Amino acid sequence: MTDPLHTELLELALEAARRAGALLRDGRPADLGVAATKSSPIDVVTEMDIAAEKLITGYLTGLRPDDGFLGEEGASSEGSSGIRWVIDPLDGTVNYLYGLPTWSVSIAAEQNGETVAGVVAAPMRGETFHAVRGGGAHLGDARLRCRPAPPLDQALVSTGFNYVTSVRAHQAAVAQRMIPQLRDIRRGGSAAIDLCDVAAGRLDGYYERGLHPWDRAAGDLIAREAGALTGGRPGERPTDDLTVAASPGVFEPLQALLEQYGAWHD
Repeated sequence: MTDPLHTELLELALEAARRAGALLRDGRPADLGVAATKSSPIDVVTEMDIAAEKLITGYLTGLRPDDGFLGEEGASSEGSSGIRWVIDPLDGTVNYLYGLPTWSVSIAAEQNGETVAGVVAAPMRGETFHAVRGGGAHLGDARLRCRPAPPLDQALVSTGFNYVTSVRAHQAAVAQRMIPQLRDIRRGGSAAIDLCDVAAGRLDGYYERGLHPWDRAAGDLIAREAGALTGGRPGERPTDDLTVAASPGVFEPLQALLEQYGAWHD
């Protein structure tokens, strides 16, 4: 049985994601502008990222004022309840800026450092993925299971690229070496959606260097609750250096290739 607190946190995350997703979908201005840049001139923050994070943190603070926050657009507080919300209000900002549909709202709840509930809402796909620790992963009401593992050379794998030029160049070199070893590689532009697509059996695996906690927290839980394996370098949990998620049977050979090709460093 799942912890009633975790179920409550999931319900709050679902509602916060629904509200933020509606704001982003329905409120996107035709002349959407770039509010700032982060790691490089192409790593953008839009005015809508900021508005969505304020909506999420305001909603959750109103109901749970003692919780902490870690948000991509600057929300940061320790809290005193043992619960911390890890928020990416708009994962796939460049897709959103260009009017592409692959973007999401990602909200995870941590209890004493462990993710216990996660939601990834993809409004333009009409999909909301969610999971609670020990309760499985779902897309709406449907239970999710990752795909049966194919041989690695028949695996469809997704990845992403950093916004820092030197990092992107090395990532491209790694991908060039990976492609002949796989069925193919995809690049969707939202880490949270990629992790959920592993959970839903739409991908056999996913890897990326340079993810932050808000990029992966909810999607990592959803993938694991769907039966996928997740990690970083061999023997490690996902880190900013490397995040890997895949069906059992694909995970270890994929991880071994990434280690061999140095996917975890520049």
